[in-house]
Amino acid sequence: ESHAGYNHVLPDDPVTGFASHNASVMRPYGVWVVIAPFNFPLALAGGPVAAALVTGNTVVLKGASDTPWAGRLLADCIRDAGLPPGVFNYLSGAGREIGEALAQHPLTAGITFTGSVAVGRHLMRQMAGGAYPRPCIAEMGGKNPCIVTARADLDRAAAGIVRSAYGMGGQKCSALSRLYVHESVADALIGRLHAQTTAIRIGDPRRRENWLGPVVNATAYENYQHHADALRDAGANVLCGGARIGLGSGGRAALARGYYVEPMLAEVPLQHPLWQHEMFLPILTVHRYGDRDEAMRLANDSPMGLTAGFYGGTDEVPWFHEHIEAGVTYANRPQGATTGAWPGYQPFGGWKGSGSSGKAIASFHYLAQYLREQSRTVVE
Repeated sequence: ESHAGYNHVLPDDPVTGFASHNASVMRPYGVWVVIAPFNFPLALAGGPVAAALVTGNTVVLKGASDTPWAGRLLADCIRDAGLPPGVFNYLSGAGREIGEALAQHPLTAGITFTGSVAVGRHLMRQMAGGAYPRPCIAEMGGKNPCIVTARADLDRAAAGIVRSAYGMGGQKCSALSRLYVHESVADALIGRLHAQTTAIRIGDPRRRENWLGPVVNATAYENYQHHADALRDAGANVLCGGARIGLGSGGRAALARGYYVEPMLAEVPLQHPLWQHEMFLPILTVHRYGDRDEAMRLANDSPMGLTAGFYGGTDEVPWFHEHIEAGVTYANRPQGATTGAWPGYQPFGGWKGSGSSGKAIASFHYLAQYLREQSRTVVE
């Protein structure tokens, strides 16, 4: 089982008088650091941790400061499974101090990071410096678009759009935040979106009757108000939402202790900077287009390229796949326009500024990133 599929015996050298045997062998790097985000604190820690361990590295996991207990639970599971002491290690605390120390540590051989573009690029610069460059697998978020054509199934589109824009409060790197809908079906689709969005039950997510819980912390709560106000000030047509209804809002008593906000839907001028900024909040901006090539140009007008959705005719899907600049794509999917990748079914990785390696997690090429190649020649 050791190195299955990664070691290759190569032809002997074409030299007479000697037996020169060659092989390509993949070897672990050493100590691998995994820095996980708050939104999927087990999945986006467990995947990279497992990849690093199964390829022979030791691991230091740094959990998100908002979700430290998830990392501790993973550490307990790994300990109880019988891994030797020191093979897996867990740290919690402030991201800036601990992440910086881990990136600069001389024993850190590689890093897997999931989080913001700014932090990811900073870590990549850190790992490229020093005595020699070290690998940094960075998944750095997305500003994910969806295109709806005149031939789309609007019921299917509305279901997928609402799930992807507002599920988990938009706090997914794959969340939908930019919607481009053909002008001939815009009113009909927006009507469906309005009806479904205003029907969302907001409250304690531990209760099954509630579909939308709070945003993660006070900073996100303040950012929501800031972005909602900025859109109104710019003349956006706010179709629904845009208010904080939790802590300090004077709203329902049941929400008074949480950072609850309304899912927001707004038609926004294309020149507004929030078309380019990853908000990580339940805010969806909408634009009506007339030509599908214009819609594709707008969808690709982002430095990020993580996920993208499409609703239209079956014969339009190849056009979407051929032209969209995103690592994960979904066409005519009611379960989620841009979200909902399942391990073993949809590999997950970004293009452009959303990913550093061009390889997707839970895919055929992922494990090789945790290994380095050694060419071996032995002459008898």
